[in-house]
Amino acid sequence: MPALSWWTNVAEPGVLPSAPTRAPQEAPPLAEPRRRRNWVPYALLLPGLLWLVVFFVLPMITLGSQSLQEGNVDDGYVFTGNVGIYVEAFKQYWPQMVRSIIYAGSATVLALLLGYPLAYFIAQKAGRWKNVVLVLVVAPFFTSFLIRTLAWRTILSDDWFITQWARKLHITDLLQAVGLTNNDSLLFSQFAVIMGLTYNFLPFMILPLYTSLERLDPRLLEAAGDLYASPWQTFRKVTWPLSLPGVVAGTLLTFIPAAGDFINARLLGNTQTTMLGSVIDAQFLRVLDYPLAAALSFIMLLTIVTMVTIYVRKAGTEELL
Repeated sequence: MPALSWWTNVAEPGVLPSAPTRAPQEAPPLAEPRRRRNWVPYALLLPGLLWLVVFFVLPMITLGSQSLQEGNVDDGYVFTGNVGIYVEAFKQYWPQMVRSIIYAGSATVLALLLGYPLAYFIAQKAGRWKNVVLVLVVAPFFTSFLIRTLAWRTILSDDWFITQWARKLHITDLLQAVGLTNNDSLLFSQFAVIMGLTYNFLPFMILPLYTSLERLDPRLLEAAGDLYASPWQTFRKVTWPLSLPGVVAGTLLTFIPAAGDFINARLLGNTQTTMLGSVIDAQFLRVLDYPLAAALSFIMLLTIVTMVTIYVRKAGTEELL
Protein backbone atom coordinates (compact mmCIF):
# COMPACT_ATOMS: atom_id res chain seq x y z
CA MET A 1 0.00 0.00 0.00
CA PRO A 2 1.36 3.46 -0.80
CA ALA A 3 0.29 4.92 2.53
CA LEU A 4 1.96 2.11 4.50
CA SER A 5 5.20 2.51 2.58
CA TRP A 6 5.28 6.19 3.39
CA TRP A 7 4.88 5.61 7.11
CA THR A 8 7.55 2.95 6.92
CA ASN A 9 10.04 5.43 5.51
CA VAL A 10 9.26 7.81 8.32
CA ALA A 11 9.84 5.11 10.95
CA GLU A 12 13.30 4.26 9.70
CA PRO A 13 15.97 6.23 11.54
CA GLY A 14 18.14 8.59 9.48
CA VAL A 15 15.92 8.44 6.46
CA LEU A 16 13.95 11.51 5.44
CA PRO A 17 10.46 10.92 4.25
CA SER A 18 9.92 11.52 0.57
CA ALA A 19 7.02 13.65 -0.63
CA PRO A 20 4.36 11.86 -2.57
CA THR A 21 4.83 12.22 -6.31
CA ARG A 22 2.12 13.77 -8.42
CA ALA A 23 1.62 13.44 -12.16
CA PRO A 24 2.72 16.59 -14.03
CA GLN A 25 -0.17 18.65 -15.30
CA GLU A 26 -0.06 20.48 -18.61
CA ALA A 27 -0.34 24.26 -18.47
CA PRO A 28 -3.64 25.56 -19.81
CA PRO A 29 -3.28 27.03 -23.32
CA LEU A 30 -3.04 30.77 -23.45
CA ALA A 31 -5.95 32.47 -25.11
CA GLU A 32 -4.95 33.98 -28.45
CA PRO A 33 -5.27 37.75 -28.38
CA ARG A 34 -7.80 39.16 -30.75
CA ARG A 35 -6.17 40.71 -33.77
CA ARG A 36 -7.38 44.17 -34.52
CA ARG A 37 -7.52 45.11 -38.13
CA ASN A 38 -5.39 48.09 -38.99
CA TRP A 39 -7.51 50.35 -41.17
CA VAL A 40 -4.86 53.06 -41.51
CA PRO A 41 -3.33 51.71 -44.78
CA TYR A 42 -6.78 51.38 -46.33
CA ALA A 43 -7.68 54.90 -45.21
CA LEU A 44 -4.50 56.23 -46.82
CA LEU A 45 -5.30 54.43 -50.07
CA LEU A 46 -8.88 55.70 -50.18
CA PRO A 47 -8.18 59.22 -51.60
CA GLY A 48 -6.02 57.78 -54.38
CA LEU A 49 -8.58 55.10 -55.21
CA LEU A 50 -11.38 57.68 -55.32
CA TRP A 51 -9.25 59.86 -57.58
CA LEU A 52 -8.67 56.97 -59.99
CA VAL A 53 -12.34 56.01 -60.00
CA VAL A 54 -13.62 59.54 -60.61
CA PHE A 55 -10.99 60.73 -63.08
CA PHE A 56 -9.96 57.48 -64.81
CA VAL A 57 -12.44 54.62 -64.47
CA LEU A 58 -15.62 56.63 -64.98
CA PRO A 59 -14.22 58.61 -67.96
CA MET A 60 -13.04 55.38 -69.55
CA ILE A 61 -16.50 53.83 -69.14
CA THR A 62 -18.09 56.97 -70.59
CA LEU A 63 -15.66 56.98 -73.50
CA GLY A 64 -16.29 53.31 -74.20
CA SER A 65 -20.05 53.88 -74.15
CA GLN A 66 -19.67 56.89 -76.43
CA SER A 67 -17.75 54.86 -78.99
CA LEU A 68 -20.72 52.50 -79.35
CA GLN A 69 -23.27 55.25 -79.95
CA GLU A 70 -24.79 56.56 -83.17
CA GLY A 71 -26.26 59.94 -84.04
CA ASN A 72 -25.10 63.53 -84.38
CA VAL A 73 -24.71 66.66 -82.32
CA ASP A 74 -28.04 68.17 -83.39
CA ASP A 75 -30.26 65.12 -82.84
CA GLY A 76 -28.24 63.56 -80.03
CA TYR A 77 -26.54 60.20 -79.67
CA VAL A 78 -28.12 56.84 -78.86
CA PHE A 79 -26.32 53.74 -77.58
CA THR A 80 -26.65 51.05 -80.27
CA GLY A 81 -23.63 48.85 -79.60
CA ASN A 82 -22.16 49.63 -83.02
CA VAL A 83 -18.90 47.66 -82.87
CA GLY A 84 -18.31 48.25 -86.56
CA ILE A 85 -17.10 51.78 -85.77
CA TYR A 86 -13.82 50.26 -84.60
CA VAL A 87 -13.28 48.52 -87.92
CA GLU A 88 -14.13 51.69 -89.80
CA ALA A 89 -11.83 53.80 -87.64
CA PHE A 90 -8.91 51.40 -88.07
CA LYS A 91 -9.34 51.14 -91.85
CA GLN A 92 -9.56 54.88 -92.25
CA TYR A 93 -6.79 56.06 -89.92
CA TRP A 94 -4.29 53.19 -89.62
CA PRO A 95 -1.54 55.23 -91.38
CA GLN A 96 -1.72 57.90 -88.67
CA MET A 97 -1.58 55.20 -86.01
CA VAL A 98 1.50 53.56 -87.51
CA ARG A 99 3.09 56.98 -87.95
CA SER A 100 2.47 57.84 -84.30
CA ILE A 101 4.14 54.62 -83.15
CA ILE A 102 7.13 55.16 -85.46
CA TYR A 103 7.62 58.77 -84.36
CA ALA A 104 7.24 57.89 -80.67
CA GLY A 105 9.60 54.92 -81.02
CA SER A 106 12.23 57.03 -82.81
CA ALA A 107 12.01 59.76 -80.18
CA THR A 108 12.31 57.16 -77.42
CA VAL A 109 15.46 55.63 -78.94
CA LEU A 110 17.04 59.07 -79.40
CA ALA A 111 16.13 60.07 -75.86
CA LEU A 112 17.75 56.89 -74.56
CA LEU A 113 20.93 57.47 -76.56
CA LEU A 114 21.14 61.07 -75.35
CA GLY A 115 19.88 60.57 -71.83
CA TYR A 116 21.88 57.52 -70.74
CA PRO A 117 25.35 59.15 -70.92
CA LEU A 118 24.02 62.28 -69.24
CA ALA A 119 22.32 60.30 -66.48
CA TYR A 120 25.50 58.26 -65.92
CA PHE A 121 27.56 61.45 -65.71
CA ILE A 122 25.17 62.99 -63.18
CA ALA A 123 25.03 59.86 -61.03
CA GLN A 124 28.71 58.85 -61.07
CA LYS A 125 30.85 61.80 -62.16
CA ALA A 126 29.07 65.09 -61.36
CA GLY A 127 30.15 65.17 -57.71
CA ARG A 128 29.14 68.39 -55.98
CA TRP A 129 27.61 69.69 -59.22
CA LYS A 130 25.02 66.89 -59.23
CA ASN A 131 22.16 69.02 -57.96
CA VAL A 132 22.97 71.84 -60.35
CA VAL A 133 22.88 69.54 -63.38
CA LEU A 134 19.63 67.97 -62.18
CA VAL A 135 18.06 71.41 -61.92
CA LEU A 136 19.16 72.14 -65.48
CA VAL A 137 17.51 68.90 -66.63
CA VAL A 138 14.23 69.77 -64.93
CA ALA A 139 14.38 73.50 -65.80
CA PRO A 140 12.46 73.19 -69.12
CA PHE A 141 9.38 72.07 -67.15
CA PHE A 142 9.16 75.57 -65.68
CA THR A 143 8.04 76.83 -69.10
CA SER A 144 4.96 75.91 -71.07
CA PHE A 145 5.00 72.83 -73.29
CA LEU A 146 3.60 74.97 -76.09
CA ILE A 147 6.31 77.63 -75.75
CA ARG A 148 9.06 75.01 -75.77
CA THR A 149 7.66 73.52 -78.96
CA LEU A 150 7.30 76.91 -80.63
CA ALA A 151 10.95 77.62 -79.81
CA TRP A 152 11.93 74.80 -82.15
CA ARG A 153 10.33 76.67 -85.05
CA THR A 154 13.01 79.31 -84.52
CA ILE A 155 15.81 76.80 -83.96
CA LEU A 156 15.04 74.86 -87.18
CA SER A 157 14.10 77.85 -89.33
CA ASP A 158 15.94 78.46 -92.60
CA ASP A 159 17.51 81.66 -91.27
CA TRP A 160 19.02 80.00 -88.19
CA PHE A 161 22.62 78.81 -88.23
CA ILE A 162 21.66 75.16 -87.58
CA THR A 163 19.92 74.79 -90.92
CA GLN A 164 22.66 76.72 -92.71
CA TRP A 165 25.39 74.49 -91.29
CA ALA A 166 23.31 71.41 -92.04
CA ARG A 167 23.18 72.47 -95.67
CA LYS A 168 26.92 73.10 -95.82
CA LEU A 169 27.68 69.70 -94.30
CA HIS A 170 25.11 68.04 -96.59
CA ILE A 171 23.14 66.79 -93.61
CA THR A 172 19.94 68.00 -95.23
CA ASP A 173 20.76 65.87 -98.30
CA LEU A 174 21.19 62.82 -96.07
CA LEU A 175 17.91 63.49 -94.26
CA GLN A 176 16.15 63.96 -97.57
CA ALA A 177 17.59 60.68 -98.86
CA VAL A 178 16.20 58.73 -95.89
CA GLY A 179 12.84 60.45 -96.18
CA LEU A 180 12.94 62.59 -93.04
CA THR A 181 12.69 65.86 -95.00
CA ASN A 182 11.11 66.83 -98.30
CA ASN A 183 13.66 69.51 -99.27
CA ASP A 184 16.72 71.25 -97.88
CA SER A 185 14.73 72.70 -94.96
CA LEU A 186 14.61 71.12 -91.52
CA LEU A 187 11.36 72.70 -90.40
CA PHE A 188 7.90 71.29 -91.17
CA SER A 189 9.18 67.77 -91.69
CA GLN A 190 9.31 64.39 -90.02
CA PHE A 191 12.75 65.26 -88.71
CA ALA A 192 11.38 68.35 -86.94
CA VAL A 193 8.54 66.37 -85.34
CA ILE A 194 10.88 63.67 -84.02
CA MET A 195 13.31 66.28 -82.69
CA GLY A 196 10.51 68.10 -80.93
CA LEU A 197 9.24 64.90 -79.33
CA THR A 198 12.76 63.93 -78.24
CA TYR A 199 13.43 67.32 -76.66
CA ASN A 200 10.10 67.64 -74.86
CA PHE A 201 10.18 64.15 -73.32
CA LEU A 202 13.94 63.83 -72.71
CA PRO A 203 13.68 64.63 -68.95
CA PHE A 204 11.24 61.72 -68.55
CA MET A 205 14.06 59.47 -69.75
CA ILE A 206 16.90 61.03 -67.78
CA LEU A 207 15.33 61.01 -64.32
CA PRO A 208 14.53 57.25 -64.09
CA LEU A 209 17.94 56.43 -65.54
CA TYR A 210 19.61 58.66 -62.97
CA THR A 211 17.70 56.96 -60.16
CA SER A 212 18.93 53.51 -61.23
CA LEU A 213 22.51 54.56 -61.93
CA GLU A 214 22.80 56.56 -58.72
CA ARG A 215 22.14 53.39 -56.70
CA LEU A 216 24.84 51.48 -58.56
CA ASP A 217 27.50 50.19 -56.16
CA PRO A 218 30.94 51.41 -57.34
CA ARG A 219 32.55 48.34 -55.75
CA LEU A 220 30.91 46.18 -58.41
CA LEU A 221 32.67 48.17 -61.12
CA GLU A 222 35.95 47.87 -59.24
CA ALA A 223 35.43 44.13 -58.90
CA ALA A 224 34.84 43.83 -62.64
CA GLY A 225 38.09 45.70 -63.26
CA ASP A 226 39.95 43.43 -60.84
CA LEU A 227 38.70 40.47 -62.88
CA TYR A 228 40.33 41.99 -66.00
CA ALA A 229 37.08 43.10 -67.60
CA SER A 230 37.39 45.83 -70.20
CA PRO A 231 35.30 49.01 -69.83
CA TRP A 232 32.91 47.77 -72.50
CA GLN A 233 32.56 44.38 -70.79
CA THR A 234 31.97 46.10 -67.46
CA PHE A 235 29.23 48.20 -68.98
CA ARG A 236 27.61 45.26 -70.78
CA LYS A 237 27.84 42.79 -67.88
CA VAL A 238 27.39 45.06 -64.84
CA THR A 239 26.20 48.59 -65.51
CA TRP A 240 23.58 47.91 -68.16
CA PRO A 241 21.82 44.97 -66.40
CA LEU A 242 21.65 46.87 -63.10
CA SER A 243 20.24 49.97 -64.81
CA LEU A 244 17.66 48.02 -66.81
CA PRO A 245 14.72 48.95 -64.51
CA GLY A 246 15.50 52.61 -65.12
CA VAL A 247 15.75 52.00 -68.86
CA VAL A 248 12.36 50.29 -68.93
CA ALA A 249 10.73 52.99 -66.82
CA GLY A 250 12.29 55.78 -68.89
CA THR A 251 11.27 54.29 -72.22
CA LEU A 252 7.70 53.81 -71.02
CA LEU A 253 7.47 57.36 -69.66
CA THR A 254 8.78 58.66 -72.98
CA PHE A 255 6.99 56.43 -75.49
CA ILE A 256 3.47 56.53 -74.04
CA PRO A 257 2.96 60.33 -73.98
CA ALA A 258 4.90 60.77 -77.23
CA ALA A 259 2.56 58.36 -79.05
CA GLY A 260 -0.47 60.42 -78.06
CA ASP A 261 1.10 63.83 -78.66
CA PHE A 262 -0.31 66.15 -81.31
CA ILE A 263 1.29 69.53 -80.52
CA ASN A 264 4.65 68.72 -82.11
CA ALA A 265 3.07 67.31 -85.27
CA ARG A 266 0.86 70.38 -85.63
CA LEU A 267 3.51 73.04 -85.00
CA LEU A 268 6.61 71.39 -86.47
CA GLY A 269 5.19 69.10 -89.15
CA ASN A 270 3.02 69.26 -92.24
CA THR A 271 -0.01 67.47 -93.63
CA GLN A 272 2.07 64.35 -94.24
CA THR A 273 3.20 64.09 -90.61
CA THR A 274 -0.22 63.99 -88.94
CA MET A 275 -0.29 61.76 -85.87
CA LEU A 276 -3.28 59.97 -84.41
CA GLY A 277 -3.52 62.48 -81.58
CA SER A 278 -4.16 65.22 -84.15
CA VAL A 279 -6.95 63.13 -85.71
CA ILE A 280 -8.61 62.53 -82.35
CA ASP A 281 -8.33 66.22 -81.50
CA ALA A 282 -9.95 67.19 -84.83
CA GLN A 283 -12.75 64.62 -84.51
CA PHE A 284 -13.61 65.75 -80.99
CA LEU A 285 -13.33 69.53 -81.37
CA ARG A 286 -13.93 70.36 -85.05
CA VAL A 287 -15.67 67.50 -86.86
CA LEU A 288 -17.70 66.67 -83.72
CA ASP A 289 -17.81 62.97 -84.55
CA TYR A 290 -17.64 61.77 -80.96
CA PRO A 291 -18.12 58.01 -81.56
CA LEU A 292 -15.31 57.90 -84.11
CA ALA A 293 -12.98 59.92 -81.87
CA ALA A 294 -13.76 57.68 -78.90
CA ALA A 295 -13.16 54.54 -80.96
CA LEU A 296 -9.79 55.90 -82.15
CA SER A 297 -8.86 56.64 -78.55
CA PHE A 298 -9.66 53.09 -77.47
CA ILE A 299 -7.80 51.58 -80.42
CA MET A 300 -4.70 53.60 -79.56
CA LEU A 301 -5.07 52.72 -75.88
CA LEU A 302 -5.30 48.98 -76.51
CA THR A 303 -2.41 49.12 -78.98
CA ILE A 304 -0.11 50.88 -76.51
CA VAL A 305 -1.11 48.63 -73.60
CA THR A 306 -0.40 45.53 -75.70
CA MET A 307 2.97 46.82 -76.85
CA VAL A 308 3.96 47.90 -73.34
CA THR A 309 2.98 44.53 -71.84
CA ILE A 310 5.03 42.61 -74.40
CA TYR A 311 7.98 44.97 -74.00
CA VAL A 312 8.05 44.76 -70.20
CA ARG A 313 7.81 40.96 -70.23
CA LYS A 314 10.60 40.69 -72.80
CA ALA A 315 12.75 43.03 -70.72
CA GLY A 316 12.27 40.80 -67.68
CA THR A 317 10.89 43.51 -65.38
CA GLU A 318 7.27 42.45 -64.93
CA GLU A 319 7.18 44.13 -61.51
CA LEU A 320 6.95 47.52 -63.25
CA LEU A 321 3.48 46.73 -64.58
